[in-house]
Amino acid sequence: MIDVKGLTKKYGKLVANDNISLQLRAGELGVLLGPNGAGKSTLIKSICGLLRFSGSITVDGHVNRSLEAKRVLGYAPEIPVPYPMLTVAEHMEFIARAYRMDENWRTRAEALMARFELNDKANKLGKELSKGMKQKVSICCAMLPDPKVIIFDEPLSGLDPHGIRQLQRAIEEMREQGKSVLVSTHMIDTVEASWDVTFIMKKGQMVRECRRAEQAETLEDIYFSLFEERELTENT
Repeated sequence: MIDVKGLTKKYGKLVANDNISLQLRAGELGVLLGPNGAGKSTLIKSICGLLRFSGSITVDGHVNRSLEAKRVLGYAPEIPVPYPMLTVAEHMEFIARAYRMDENWRTRAEALMARFELNDKANKLGKELSKGMKQKVSICCAMLPDPKVIIFDEPLSGLDPHGIRQLQRAIEEMREQGKSVLVSTHMIDTVEASWDVTFIMKKGQMVRECRRAEQAETLEDIYFSLFEERELTENT
């Protein structure tokens, strides 16, 4: 569903992504790991068509910048920036109209807002929301069009325990429906029980790809052993 080949993204002389390739299949939960500055958000923004790059990216077989790709892709950014003068309900309507959803979108929007405890915040303006509430609005907006592919960039930041549990359950449901989900996170324990493939980045490069079926170690052990080994090598 997501196919990245030879992605390179530079900011002047800085190489943020260096010849990255990855594939996320239908019905898989992919996890993107790496320390701050590894290039994870740049990779995600490139996949979503927000940045120019060299290489190729397709989403559900469509070039990522095409309308066909954008129709099947949902994205919740690391830092949610709701429109300050739109209410929570108006954010839902804006997304529904942008994706040209049928009138049943209201039922889906109400269910999402109830799930993430936003139903009593429907008339609050974006500028009035707390950090956690902004995150929940961003997640609901990404999920509303029922996309085939959905990307969450550090989605757990600012969420309360209820929000974290509901997002984990929603991701499980999407996998069961055959959707592809890519999550960038530092909270390894929250995806430990459910990941299918993990992509580990450092300094703009993909340093390891792990498929769950081929691993006996926990994801946490894989991650920390990899970086401890590299740090020892670099310091000797």
